[in-house]
Amino acid sequence: MSTFSDFNLDESIVSAVDKLGFETATPIQAATIPVLMSGGDMIGKARTGSGKTAAFGLPMIQRMLDGGNKPRGLILAPTRELALQVTEAMRSFAKGLPVRIVAIYGGAPYPPQLKALRNGATIVVGTPGRVIDHMERGTLDLSQIEMFVLDEADEMLRMGFIEPVEDVLSALPEARQIALFSATMPPAIQTVAQRFTRDPQTVEVEATSLSTDHIEQFWIRAPA
Repeated sequence: MSTFSDFNLDESIVSAVDKLGFETATPIQAATIPVLMSGGDMIGKARTGSGKTAAFGLPMIQRMLDGGNKPRGLILAPTRELALQVTEAMRSFAKGLPVRIVAIYGGAPYPPQLKALRNGATIVVGTPGRVIDHMERGTLDLSQIEMFVLDEADEMLRMGFIEPVEDVLSALPEARQIALFSATMPPAIQTVAQRFTRDPQTVEVEATSLSTDHIEQFWIRAPA
């Protein structure tokens, strides 16, 4: 079992993780963090609930310890809810560091997001449509992105977001690190990976099919 102090993470990050009650790394974290810390591209097969936010989030924060007002990290999530969840987790990992994390997503007014971007963002977490909107408005500059994460790529495909994802990937600078996470690898996702990643290392830590058996579900009968 690996602890987070085994990964050469900054002491402030390890302390933040400890305060969150995380004692040992999950399998996806133990396999992913060293790859991303080395700077290489990666394809990870990871289901929801496997701990992948810390798997990509901790190396991203480590890379950007000194902060910065222009986006250096970009995380794409398929839904507003996941974008907010990832943002909250990233902020908890970066507590006490000069790393500003901003969420941009559809279904919300532009002014607060514009203000947040103007005030400076080290890491941006967003949904594909809203990220494209900000790019087209000139309010999101991707020219200094060092690390890009595509979260739940197969869900992006299911929701019809592959073209916007490819547009975002095409706008990234030549020198950047890419991590792609997906529970399954349909042909369209494999094509995206082949086109945009460079000699990626594939990480798959679960021998069984990546299902949702680990998620407990409830239902409530409501009157019509």
